[in-house]
Amino acid sequence: MIDQYANRFVCDLVAYEPGKPIDETARELGLDPSQIVKVASNENPLGPSPMAKEAMRLALDEAHIYPDGGGFRLRSAIADSLEFNRENVVLGNGSNEIIELLCHTFLNRQTELIAAEHAFVVYKLMATLFGAKYIEVPDPGFVHDLNAMAGAITQDTRLVFIANPNNPTGTMVNQDAIDRFMDRLPDHVIAVFDEAYIEFPDSPPDTLRYVREGRNVCVLRTFSKIHGLAGLRIGYGLAPAHLAALLQKARQPFNVNSLAQVAALAALSDNNHIAQTKKLNTEGLAFYEEALRARGLEFVPSHANFLLIKTGDGDQVFRDMLKQGVIVRAMSSYKLPEWVRISIGTREQNTRCIEVLDAVLASVAV
Repeated sequence: MIDQYANRFVCDLVAYEPGKPIDETARELGLDPSQIVKVASNENPLGPSPMAKEAMRLALDEAHIYPDGGGFRLRSAIADSLEFNRENVVLGNGSNEIIELLCHTFLNRQTELIAAEHAFVVYKLMATLFGAKYIEVPDPGFVHDLNAMAGAITQDTRLVFIANPNNPTGTMVNQDAIDRFMDRLPDHVIAVFDEAYIEFPDSPPDTLRYVREGRNVCVLRTFSKIHGLAGLRIGYGLAPAHLAALLQKARQPFNVNSLAQVAALAALSDNNHIAQTKKLNTEGLAFYEEALRARGLEFVPSHANFLLIKTGDGDQVFRDMLKQGVIVRAMSSYKLPEWVRISIGTREQNTRCIEVLDAVLASVAV
């Protein structure tokens, strides 16, 4: 078989498995797609920014032309919105691509990547693909222990990933903890702050100050969550110009398509859509927290657009809820077999999800 000629570390990998798609669920279970509630992938329940949809409609006539390979307008707009220069911005096919660019640039078989125990699984996947050693630091209470992470750094460490707020736990480290960590960061290590959900908390810590100071920091952001553009795959990294220039060298030509660029550009200034999304999310979190407390179910208070809930056998709860047309996310791949993650939806979706969860847990208890 051809497998014997493949890189061993690739053969041994477990492929990343995203949340189950609505169409696939409908086909497998014979359900009406319109009746399925997907609260598995932390998507925006309001959909894309209306301004982004209009921008894409107008751009369709030029779909035969290659996109702006340098992303001039979008990079400029992002830089202006955050008071940076365009040279500080690197565009990616989702912020996941920026993770890959960092690994392309800094990892090899002699290096290490550090992350928290219950952090985004893609960090470990990337470290393995590049032959680097993956250092996993325990996170008591599901919160990144930045003191322990700093203590795990060696001369071989190149990247430390800090997801804030963290997926799948929803926890967030505060400014003091970040500042103390940065005081200990040696010059040969890059701190990567993955801030895919940073727009949801009201008072998030400021990591961009370290980019402005020229420190070895890369801040990752995305248009997938609060802007509702997950299907377009568009994100970015913010870094000191010298670090951003290195990442640009590792980037594929035309890595961000034209529709993604115009949609992101429009979404960036759609303040009404951003405000509506935050309001809906705040209300949804409050709804779930009240409902879960009333039922005596353990959960992790969240600063993002999802909740981690202890249900018992998470895989079984996932399967049973799926049969009733509600897609949640089992957490066994994160070493949390008794937990599920539920994304915040519309009021109707949240109510349906709790009703189905009640029915499933009641059947298990019988």
